[in-house]
Amino acid sequence: GITSMLLLSLLSRLLKSGLIPGRNIFASSFTGMTLWDRDDLMKDIAERPQASNDFEIVASESISGKSSALSIDPSLKASFLVGLVQVDGSAKYLNDSKSSRNQARVTLKYKKTTKIQELSMNHLGRGNVKHPYVFDQGLATHVVTAILYGAQAFFVFDREVSEQENHQDIQGSLKMIIKKIPKCAIEGEGSLKKYVTDKASLDKFSCRFYGDFCLPKPPTTFQDAVEVYQSLPGLLGDKAVPVKVWLLPLTCLDSSAAKLVRQISTGLVQEAQRVLEDFSELEMRYNDVLGTSTAQQFPQIDKKIKSFKEMCSEFKLEFQQTLAKKLPSIRGGGEEEAELAEILKKRHSSPFSSKNLNEWMDCKEREIYTLISSLKATADTLNTEDVSCHPESFLPSGSPSLYTGGKHHLALYLLFAAQSNNVFQPLLILQAKRPKHTFIVASNVNSDDQDGNRF
Repeated sequence: GITSMLLLSLLSRLLKSGLIPGRNIFASSFTGMTLWDRDDLMKDIAERPQASNDFEIVASESISGKSSALSIDPSLKASFLVGLVQVDGSAKYLNDSKSSRNQARVTLKYKKTTKIQELSMNHLGRGNVKHPYVFDQGLATHVVTAILYGAQAFFVFDREVSEQENHQDIQGSLKMIIKKIPKCAIEGEGSLKKYVTDKASLDKFSCRFYGDFCLPKPPTTFQDAVEVYQSLPGLLGDKAVPVKVWLLPLTCLDSSAAKLVRQISTGLVQEAQRVLEDFSELEMRYNDVLGTSTAQQFPQIDKKIKSFKEMCSEFKLEFQQTLAKKLPSIRGGGEEEAELAEILKKRHSSPFSSKNLNEWMDCKEREIYTLISSLKATADTLNTEDVSCHPESFLPSGSPSLYTGGKHHLALYLLFAAQSNNVFQPLLILQAKRPKHTFIVASNVNSDDQDGNRF
């Protein structure tokens, strides 16, 4: 079993030294129980200052980047990924994801610490325990021995990037401006003009705030963010919250206590993380397609993308629920870690693999953009009101229908495509109401295409 002290960043805030987390320490709930009488406990809690102020630009908006910004260890991250942890305060930042690939995003993190509370060694030992039933009934595996107090805040800045703009340039410009916020906060409001020459560009930014501070009104603009950031150091007062916790295994006090047998290996956590990040990337892709005027003008395309979106959401939820059942059992020794590895292996070989789902989206995107190009090409010769569209994705004869039976038919469709030598190929038929104007636009891509243009 695991007998060393654990250091965890907190994603929920109701905690005191001497309290006992539930049997699953990587969940968000604490039992409220203690091994000692509360009056005795308070006499042996030492408190000392631990003051600091810091800021940083979050390097990445991936799950890994956000977890790093919150100092979350792999096991706690695994619990969050599958829904075993309910986040609060600044940790709600973990749930904020981009909805489009056309968003430029930069996040500014502010962190302040105030004090640390530690439980003295006087209480450690079975003889000093006032409530031994915690050991006897196996109600917990660890006890809180120290807490670091403070607060964190995340300012998430977004800006839409148009087709005419360079995404990388906008991202770099946004990052440079956001880096100036701490300086503006120190030097005062007038310094904003010194650092930002194009004030009109600031109006294109939106801001969302996730923090452990109680604000009268959350910031929504760049100017709001500067003012809020300036107020944060003096805003906390005596309302600091737990940001880190040290946990001592109960087996150090009594060998008969329940114990955490194993933690989930980092490699498997990263693999599960990649699966969920693939779904997030896929979600941005179909949101972007649904946002095009072409998808909105042609209900058949819109319907297919929305159905695909619903099926992917359903599969993602089932995947998370399956892992949520496995993790506590593996940590407690009831199942082997190989069970988790097998689930991930089946996911990669299933019809719902990232490769198959992304190839389907490649096909739909190509249909959309082929249709856009074709409509532009015919704009000078035809009135678009006289044109109807019949988009279909064709696989060889005998392939299952995509939307006759929901998720299971999608699985058959993807499996057929993956096992055949053919690739997804769209066929768009633009037919004018006048019979002499009929256009068929088909892709010429074949399975030997080495340029990354496969459908």
